[in-house]
Amino acid sequence: MKKPVFTGAAVAIITPFKSTGEVNYEEFGRIIDYQIAHHTDAIIVCGTTGESSTLTDEEHKELIRYCVEKVAGRVPVIAGTGSNDTDYAISLSKYACEVGADALLQVTPYYNKTTQRGLVKHFFAVADAVDKPIILYNVPSRTGVNIKPETCAELAKHERICAIKEASGSISAVAEIRYHCGDALDVYSGNDDQIVPILSLGGKGVISVLSNLLPAETHKICADFFAGNVKEAADAQIKYLPLIGSLFCEVNPIPVKEAMHLLGFCDREIRLPLCEMEDKNLERLANDMRNAGLSF
Repeated sequence: MKKPVFTGAAVAIITPFKSTGEVNYEEFGRIIDYQIAHHTDAIIVCGTTGESSTLTDEEHKELIRYCVEKVAGRVPVIAGTGSNDTDYAISLSKYACEVGADALLQVTPYYNKTTQRGLVKHFFAVADAVDKPIILYNVPSRTGVNIKPETCAELAKHERICAIKEASGSISAVAEIRYHCGDALDVYSGNDDQIVPILSLGGKGVISVLSNLLPAETHKICADFFAGNVKEAADAQIKYLPLIGSLFCEVNPIPVKEAMHLLGFCDREIRLPLCEMEDKNLERLANDMRNAGLSF
């Protein structure tokens, strides 16, 4: 059995920008400290929610380095270093390891895509080149590629491929991954509306957008489940469903950036091709935030 990278709720942290467009490291540091003070179990930097696709190479590397330095070992830091270019994924992953990331999040190759055989070759090439654990990231709605459960079993044979962030939305797929992989591959929910269902299938936690707003509450959903307080965990999962829906009523991370702005954490700056929310969706988001107990 491989050691879990983390258990509980890890925040897929936003990347705050100044109104002039540059990364706002001061605000980023404040968000990191807030997350840790409110019991987040790990931090994923430069993921989808962190707008990795519109970061320059220099920004991507500096955000990883800064996050590791700021966290200073208080919780695991998991660096998003995936790419549809295997050589670049290796290069970025090596850098993240050098500056002290605890693990790597590796999305499937997108746009050019690949076959199931190609997925194995791609992820094995990255895993062979680094010395840190790898969490696979399966999000076929974005990438056009799905990691099949049987492929997960093949990937789990590598000593450094230890987990998968499952964001396909299919509970049946999670069950099949658990069937084919057993304890050789940990599963994390990649969807905030499926935390408890995936924990019930043996999942280790969630990589969460909701945690940006409610780190303590999302942590508690997992902690309650692990402590045997399943009803409390399920009740909280259901309670926050409207807010979770609002956080995904437009393309992530548009709503969560707007929500964090409302909470006073950052400018509402977001990089094109993403853009500001429609007024009706912003009103919905604000109402659901208030109903979830958030004040602003």
